[in-house]
Amino acid sequence: MHVERTLTVPRPIESVFDYLGDFTHTNEWDPGTVETSRTGGDGGVGTTYANTSEFLGRRTSLEYETIVFERPMRLQFRGRNKTATATDTMTFTPAAGGASTEVHYRADFDFGRLLNLVAPLVLRGKLDKVADETVEQLRRTLAERA
Repeated sequence: MHVERTLTVPRPIESVFDYLGDFTHTNEWDPGTVETSRTGGDGGVGTTYANTSEFLGRRTSLEYETIVFERPMRLQFRGRNKTATATDTMTFTPAAGGASTEVHYRADFDFGRLLNLVAPLVLRGKLDKVADETVEQLRRTLAERA
């Protein structure tokens, strides 16, 4: 299952990419993130992060890795733990003559064969709500910090 959203922010593509390319910034723009810290790497492909998030009142930890780092057009991070895999993909397109950036954000979730069958029925509305909250926080944060 997945959620995806598109937003435009009044910042140039390079600064948006550079800000979002550092996954520790989820501390600032992802309302579900409790803490993210870098555990290895130089910021590019192969960089790893420890992430703790809260969803539906439960905390979960995932080990994320940067799997795509194509400056300034595309980022992809994959997080895993024993029960789930989350893949966050962000693509960037210049807008308004380069003064703004369109950000397309997609989060894919794999909960394993059995849970993948029921997760859309149980989680769809909650994930959509979290995605909307994330976009609003991301929009504010990018406008202030990127």
